[in-house]
Amino acid sequence: MTDHQAPHGSPATAPPTVPHSLDRRFLLFLGPLVLTNILQALTGTVNHIYVGRLLGAGALAAVASFMPLFLLFSAFVFGLGTGASILVGQAWGARHHVRLHAVAGTTLCAGLLLGVVLAAIGVAVARPLMVALGTPADVLPQAVAYARGMMLLFPVLFTSMLTAALLRGTGDTVTPLRALLVSLSATVVLAPLFIRGVPAVGLPALGILGGVLALLLATLASLGWTAWHLRRRAHVLAPTRALAAHLRLDAALLRTLVRLGVPTGLFFITGSLADLGLLSLVNAHGSAATAAWGAASQVMSYVLFPAMAVAMAASVFAAQAIGAGQGQQVVAVTRTGMRMNLLLTGGLAVLVFVAAPWVVRLFVADARVIDIAGRVLHITVWGAVFFGLASVYSGVMRASGTVLVPTLISLGCLACLIVPLGWLLGRHFGLVATWVAYPATYLCALALQALYFHGVWRRRALQRLV
Repeated sequence: MTDHQAPHGSPATAPPTVPHSLDRRFLLFLGPLVLTNILQALTGTVNHIYVGRLLGAGALAAVASFMPLFLLFSAFVFGLGTGASILVGQAWGARHHVRLHAVAGTTLCAGLLLGVVLAAIGVAVARPLMVALGTPADVLPQAVAYARGMMLLFPVLFTSMLTAALLRGTGDTVTPLRALLVSLSATVVLAPLFIRGVPAVGLPALGILGGVLALLLATLASLGWTAWHLRRRAHVLAPTRALAAHLRLDAALLRTLVRLGVPTGLFFITGSLADLGLLSLVNAHGSAATAAWGAASQVMSYVLFPAMAVAMAASVFAAQAIGAGQGQQVVAVTRTGMRMNLLLTGGLAVLVFVAAPWVVRLFVADARVIDIAGRVLHITVWGAVFFGLASVYSGVMRASGTVLVPTLISLGCLACLIVPLGWLLGRHFGLVATWVAYPATYLCALALQALYFHGVWRRRALQRLV
């Protein structure tokens, strides 16, 4: 068997030379991916609901204070996963499974090492970071404890996230979906038991750390199920000797992964820093405002999922087309991605806009928190649509190897607009107006990405790809 042949027993095949229906391929990819994202968020949301309902608004504020910090540290693995999915997509399109194993091995080793390093650093600096963010004094001890507990989970969480990214590069979005069903089921059962305790069987109440322990066990269960499932299917990414032989850091591959993944990582880092900047402004208004931030952010994550999923699909399909020597398909992929984003993300944004007050009540019973969070959602949901459209442009360009300009556009808008706009609007129009900075910033990014894509990139890149 040559490097370019599919291994015997592999359950999947490379993408067809000419796709019968790009819309159909998008939907088949997006359905499980969006559901996966939703289930992934539900795992965290269930913890938030249990914490808010069982321990009160103060505990929810403590959890909310940590979330932007979590996204900041996770940005590194988001970038690594993006680079891995692009390289896996290219190898899959070229039917080069030996290279696919090499990419997977380097990605998993790098992710595990990164998780260990960030966990050690994070635990050491958790308290000064939470203090620097202006976390309200009444929730600071709980916020620090929760932050340290979550940071210790980084090696396991990063491994789970990267495994899903590798599978998506092959076009498999169903396995990550099923794995998260396992994780969510475990969280639903375990979280309330660990938070409140079960005195009858000697299980103590762990409070806010009960949710952390439940997440750890749920993630380990999903990883175990994924390994078993892939081996049963003889999947190309199953944990076998062939894959184990490549579980090492390949310097050349790591450089390529970093080059492709840095834009996404920097985007999430910059976005997280912007969120932290806004959070420091919100924290000044007290724990009720911080709790409202947490509830609104949880709901917004669901609106962002279709946007991120469509952008990921566009990037994967563009990478597969390039790997298969079908550069002419890239423009069609972009058009389909834009259309899907308007349909899916736009539709969900309208739904959340209408149902915002009722959705927020799932998290907390405090009337003031519900009012603030509902008004915030009415503003921020539209930013998700702009974000999704801009991400399709940047994702397709990165899949072709064009990195610098899309990255500069995204980072420039996030770094220069969100916090200054939030401060200015909040100062003149009140707390809720702070969040107008989100849709305004992403609308600006969309306009600039579209101008570069249609005005420069499309003409230059397609000459090279076709």
